[in-house]
Amino acid sequence: MSYEKLDALPPLREVIANHGLAAQKRLGQNFLLDLNLTRKIARCAGDLSQGTVFEVGPGPGGLTRALLLEGAASVIAIEKDPRCQAALAEINEASEGRLQVIEADALTIDIASMGDAPRRVVANLPYNVATPLLIGWLKQAEAVQSMTLMFQKEVAERIVAAPGESGYSRLSVLSNWRCDTRFELVLPPRAFTPPPKVDSAVVTLIPLAEPRFPCRLEDMETVTAAAFGQRRKMLRRSLKTLGVDTEALLEKTGIDPTARAETLTVEQFAALAREYRALKGA
Repeated sequence: MSYEKLDALPPLREVIANHGLAAQKRLGQNFLLDLNLTRKIARCAGDLSQGTVFEVGPGPGGLTRALLLEGAASVIAIEKDPRCQAALAEINEASEGRLQVIEADALTIDIASMGDAPRRVVANLPYNVATPLLIGWLKQAEAVQSMTLMFQKEVAERIVAAPGESGYSRLSVLSNWRCDTRFELVLPPRAFTPPPKVDSAVVTLIPLAEPRFPCRLEDMETVTAAAFGQRRKMLRRSLKTLGVDTEALLEKTGIDPTARAETLTVEQFAALAREYRALKGA
């Protein structure tokens, strides 16, 4: 596969200047311009030579180029900022048919219905919609082979956190119930234009063939929202917002009523979710 046309594209700083692509805070934009770093991120996603890679928020196309240079067979880039279309069109022309650019809000896109499998998501996510996007992809995890995603470092640490760790949260439970998770690398603010006020980090999530423990996702979402919504309180208090008999819920699952959310395992949350469904239907 020839990459001469991609290698001949102008430096990203020049692209930004030529197309007037100053990053906009309202869109959560922080552009990653170092092609060595973007190629490192692309390699974290593994073999891209089969199926489809989805990228969200490509901006001027730094990660887009890296994905193509690392051998991606097909990239679908979803960008809502119309200012970026001309810059992405230049990459499209150099990609020899391997890039498709869609101007849309990624929150409205059903990736399970697009592209050939295996589907991978590789993205420097806009910070302001990163968590809702991840939750949406977890809901259709059976259609995705892997997700290699950049978040604020604090959010990335939550995704991989284990029970009892400071970052353990609702996002930890949902992610590790549905996927194997792996912390990849940290990127300092200076790697971006403009530099954000916090470090960023890349994590990879590999969806399991089936959830780690049986329960419904909507019930897991409800139970974890209640438990972590008042995380300083004991479960016998925080779970009262569920609207079921809290004492019965905790007794049937064998969970200490005085425990707090951050001490429960993913398996225990799945048990709560199943019992919540049973009590709700009773």
